Amino acid sequence: MAPMKFSELNISPELVEAVGYMGFENCTPIQEQAIPSILDGKDLIGCAQTGTGKTAAFLIPILEKLANSKHNKIKCLVLVPTRELCLQIDEQVQAIGYFMGISCIPVFGGGEGGDFSQQKNAIQQGADIIIATPGRLIAHMNLGYVDFSGLEVLIMDEADRMLDMGFIDDINKIIKTCPTKRQTLMFSATMATQIRVLAKQVLTDPLQINLAIAKPAEGVNQQIYLVHDSKKIELLLRILEKEDIQNMIIFASRKEMVDQIERQLQRKNHSAKSLHSGREQAERQERLREFKAGNLQILVATDVLSRGIDIDGLSHVLNFDMPNDAADYVHRVGRTARADKKGTAISFVNQADQLKLMNVEELIEKPLEKLNTPEDIGESPAYDPESLLKQKGRSSGKDRKGGKSNFKGKRPEGSGPHTNKGGGKKPWFKKKSKGGSNSGNKQSA
Repeated sequence: MAPMKFSELNISPELVEAVGYMGFENCTPIQEQAIPSILDGKDLIGCAQTGTGKTAAFLIPILEKLANSKHNKIKCLVLVPTRELCLQIDEQVQAIGYFMGISCIPVFGGGEGGDFSQQKNAIQQGADIIIATPGRLIAHMNLGYVDFSGLEVLIMDEADRMLDMGFIDDINKIIKTCPTKRQTLMFSATMATQIRVLAKQVLTDPLQINLAIAKPAEGVNQQIYLVHDSKKIELLLRILEKEDIQNMIIFASRKEMVDQIERQLQRKNHSAKSLHSGREQAERQERLREFKAGNLQILVATDVLSRGIDIDGLSHVLNFDMPNDAADYVHRVGRTARADKKGTAISFVNQADQLKLMNVEELIEKPLEKLNTPEDIGESPAYDPESLLKQKGRSSGKDRKGGKSNFKGKRPEGSGPHTNKGGGKKPWFKKKSKGGSNSGNKQSA
């Protein structure tokens, strides 16, 4: 069945033209399902993998609805987990609604002192759309001038991430100040129990859209390297030397590690800069702009960049370490292969992170091939799935509910014999032997 075109939706020709200027003609599946229902005023919970067009799915119908309303009070509130996502949605509002006369202000912390006054003025004047992180919005609300009496639509984007970050009390406080009669939209990449509970509390008879939950896009080539911590930098430098990398985001879980990776890459003359919550907001924005503009090849970041940030044509993502939550792996690798494009996601897995890798494989319902550290760099940590399964408190052939294993009784591909040299395959860029042959295994891009 052919995808629906934006011109077939019940939106104004001006809005269709604006979307066309951005290079979009056909709706993504979530846009095709969500936009008509939002235009009809229904509550909605949309759950889809990252990179499927969730932002436009709610922005397009909201801009259409606001185009003909009075511009004297806040009409739409969008709650988001991070400053970066706040700014990105604001940019999309400006791009799509440029000629529609709709005012919008991003509200987030960490900027210069003047930003708070600018936010305050826009809130008091009744900007049509407020896009806010919960903490900063609460700071404004505590000063007594935030008026949501005219609010028509409340949107929670990346709701699961906001709950993970501990914003549930702030969210509940904000919701209590909103009119009971309103349209509420919730978008999330995962459907955790907390999300279901919150949805039941704040949504009224919602339409539920569930598309390919918690799985990386088909276009992502996922590569796993078994590697000791002491060899990760050397392996990273080897990959940068051998792979055809247009641009790359490297994720690490700690700010200190992000800064260390940045220093090591710069020492080897790589075009790399770091981005994390310890940086000033202006510096974070500038570095993200540099990266998006192609003036910076490598961005080293914490999970502040793992949700909702759209980098056009990102060729590579590299997990310097595995995230604690398997769902965060999906969000990280989801920065590449967006909008049906191809991309490569590389993950470094040490001995301690192997259980996290197994959790990822169970979540995405797919065993991932394991590659060894190149022999000239060093040995790989042993990989023993049987031992890992025992750590999870269950036998190798059963899942938590006593059913059959996702791996159908087989060890995950690439587990191999379990020696102190690791269980993975040899990496494709292993140096040639004296005979000139190359026994490495290169995965297809």
